Amino acid sequence: MELKHAILGLLSLKPMSGYDLGRAFKGSVAHFWHADLSQIYRTLGRLESAKLIDTEVIPQEGKPDRKVHSLTEAGAAELREWLESPLEAERVKEPFLARLFFAAPLGEDAVLALLSERKRHAEEVIAELSEIDIAGDDLASVLRGATRMNGVHHAKAEIEWIEQIAHHLSEREPTKEP
Repeated sequence: MELKHAILGLLSLKPMSGYDLGRAFKGSVAHFWHADLSQIYRTLGRLESAKLIDTEVIPQEGKPDRKVHSLTEAGAAELREWLESPLEAERVKEPFLARLFFAAPLGEDAVLALLSERKRHAEEVIAELSEIDIAGDDLASVLRGATRMNGVHHAKAEIEWIEQIAHHLSEREPTKEP
């Protein structure tokens, strides 16, 4: 998946400004896709150049003009082609797991602190996802709720896994340094 597909998907819901898209990324899809405003604006420029979106400039007094973006027919076709294409293989990058993998030289207390920090992060994810209101029983609402539920389940599973590791570390005999 590329950022352009996420933007096209969000614009398929309704026309939005770059700022609106940034809020949508933070409030509705953050549990599976991240983008900052600079990435969003660069991608919007490329989408407009490729004629996948139209941009309407709305003059505002005392503020910069508002640019509202909407899908073109070509943009809708690009989104549909991506949705119908075979799933991409996931190439995972997990900075936390890389740290944990190499953390033994820091000692058990530092490892437990790292695990505790990650647990707090997972708890925050659950709280943030619980704040997302998805109303309705139509297919789109059910699917949006399913992605939110996936994020909650992943965070809860990670908390359980962290608690198991912490328990295992506290139960084992400490190794002696040579």
